[in-house]
Amino acid sequence: MSDPRVLIDATAVPADRGGVGRYVDSLVAALDADGATLSVVCQPRDAGLYATLAPRARVVPTSESVTTRTARLTWEQTTLPRLVRRLGVDVLHSPHYTLPLAGQAASVVTLHDATFFTDPALHHSIKARFFRAWTRTSLVRASLCVVPSAATATELARVAGADRDALAVIQHGVDSERFHPPSPDQVAAARAGIGLGEQPYVAFLGALEPRKNVPALIRGFAAACRGRADPPSLVLAGQPGWDHQIERALDAVPHRVRVIRAGYLPFDHLAGFLGGAALVAYPSLGEGFGLPVLEAMACGACVLTTRRLSLPEVGGDAVAYCGVGAGDIGAAVGDLLDDPARRADLAAAAQRRAKEFTWGQCAEGHREAYGRALTRHRRAR
Repeated sequence: MSDPRVLIDATAVPADRGGVGRYVDSLVAALDADGATLSVVCQPRDAGLYATLAPRARVVPTSESVTTRTARLTWEQTTLPRLVRRLGVDVLHSPHYTLPLAGQAASVVTLHDATFFTDPALHHSIKARFFRAWTRTSLVRASLCVVPSAATATELARVAGADRDALAVIQHGVDSERFHPPSPDQVAAARAGIGLGEQPYVAFLGALEPRKNVPALIRGFAAACRGRADPPSLVLAGQPGWDHQIERALDAVPHRVRVIRAGYLPFDHLAGFLGGAALVAYPSLGEGFGLPVLEAMACGACVLTTRRLSLPEVGGDAVAYCGVGAGDIGAAVGDLLDDPARRADLAAAAQRRAKEFTWGQCAEGHREAYGRALTRHRRAR
């Protein structure tokens, strides 16, 4: 069978690239480098970016506004099927849960996690209902669904009745040009951007949403600092979320313990921020993959995370693990701060393990998935 012609719908990617945005951008670049026959439809603001990331691909900016969720979904159901026909593609890849309900091409949908089913309280109720409905729809209507971990595949089979034969487990990669052990100048630039000075710090990177368990991290960190003559700072970096318990946890932090809300950091500062930390703490209640953990590992950081869902698939034996409660987090943070040799050993192991996750391998897996989807689609007609 000849290489399928693929259209990736990148219109759901936000301007501030979180995990899903980094997945789409990196996948597009790796597919193009691997020689895939690729088209990308995107918001006009991203046309130049994708033309640079994928110089061999056909980049098609939308001619209408898709900046709101309602406008994008309307466009997806009405205009996107016409674009698929006009471009003559064989496979449409929708990388964020939803897909057109009508269309003649084979369809691939990426389902990033199952926590909308397993932990709905960790999401806005409207968002949880929306993504549960679209996950079920995609599992039925798509030719094939891509998931980033075996844990996510297992959960979708358990809670949503997914057919394992219709799922492709393809792990994410890490951008080694962006995420790597930083130079002293990169660490200094990240510190200056945050206003840290020379004080050691524990880093967190991610959206401040309930699933990330940040209130427990704050309380655990404060406990780990108790009795220390010169405690480090805790730096919370990432997009503002809707976890209202964070403010309550911050209010309870002793005055001598410093917690910095750094907000969204520029991409150029991430390696310096992660690699310059004494410890990167990511005590998530559950991830579909855990890209921030992998990116911190690639930067040569000592990482502390949990064993929830996919995280052990990423961290393996190269990270430290803790429970999700504040007491467990605090004890683990304190133990690591007191053991520089163990932190150094974990940092070295993490850097080695991170090299096993590449976007090139991820692209190869997606190309195989596109072929499988096209075969399944033709058999079903």
